[in-house]
Amino acid sequence: MRRSSVIAGIGGYTPDQVITNADLCRRFDTTQEWIVSRTGISTRYRVAPGQSTSDLAVAAAQAALESAVDLGGPAVDLVILATTTPDRPCPATAPLVAARLGLDTIPAFDLSAVCSGFVYALSVADGMIAAGTARRVLVIGADAFTTILNPGDRATATVFGDGAGAMVLRAGEAGEPGALLGFDLGADGNQADLITVAAGGSARPDPREADEADRWFAMRGQAVYRHAVLRMTETARAAMAVAGWQPNEVDRLVAHQANARILTTVGAELEIPPDRVYSNITNVGNTVAASVPLALADAAAAGVLRRGDRVLVSAFGGGTTWGAAAFTWPELAVAARTKGDLP
Repeated sequence: MRRSSVIAGIGGYTPDQVITNADLCRRFDTTQEWIVSRTGISTRYRVAPGQSTSDLAVAAAQAALESAVDLGGPAVDLVILATTTPDRPCPATAPLVAARLGLDTIPAFDLSAVCSGFVYALSVADGMIAAGTARRVLVIGADAFTTILNPGDRATATVFGDGAGAMVLRAGEAGEPGALLGFDLGADGNQADLITVAAGGSARPDPREADEADRWFAMRGQAVYRHAVLRMTETARAAMAVAGWQPNEVDRLVAHQANARILTTVGAELEIPPDRVYSNITNVGNTVAASVPLALADAAAAGVLRRGDRVLVSAFGGGTTWGAAAFTWPELAVAARTKGDLP
């Protein structure tokens, strides 16, 4: 029998600095009504000077490991970090995170799929557990995305925030609460320019030689909206089919917190009632690779996710990439999202 991956722990973290809509109204020619009507966001978080993605990842990972109190044996034997904002271009950030967590010399690597990164990372972890390469995997989604935003761009400043979420997986059986039951992934490199930082990579290595706009993150909002709704809906349906679920059997849709309108539309397209669509975007904004695990952590801490619930997650990000996963929810000891001083 194929081994299944089972959720054993969950945790989330946001930095201390809160950016309110009032703060943004003082920076830009905008209003509270304009921001909320277009994004559904009231607050988001930003790293302080000197803080980085690894700081966020370590804090969320510690919360997830503490949640996995009944794991038994060594904590984890693999770390996968989904991020678009590594501490440095080289080396990867995951080995540093593992070292800071005291995980010795276990394998650790980064995965880059922007807002779909955590779902991609879950799928990779699931495959490695099924193959016997790992038995306990720490999967982290973390981004300090405000560090790559154009300070003068109202459209992105109102949407994105910083944060991290983490999940511990262990080898188990498909019938257990918490078992991962189905995945679907996709990508379309023809749409690479929809969501991008144009300069700074090997194609254009010196940002100083690029136009000012190309040095920062940019997205084509209306096109992204259309593609996000289409792909998040399609991939969610595909993951449900793998799991053998019908939409009326889904207890919670916990999708990438991209935009409140996208969440509402995807739920409607999937015929999942609004009261089963979980959202924390009002409080944290779009936290990119952290979005899905941070939403799961918040939902679990609030008692929204209960043992045996059928949970569907779906995400869309730059690349373009998309993915979905279907799983049941276990009994977990989950603390409220940590904020403030980093460990």
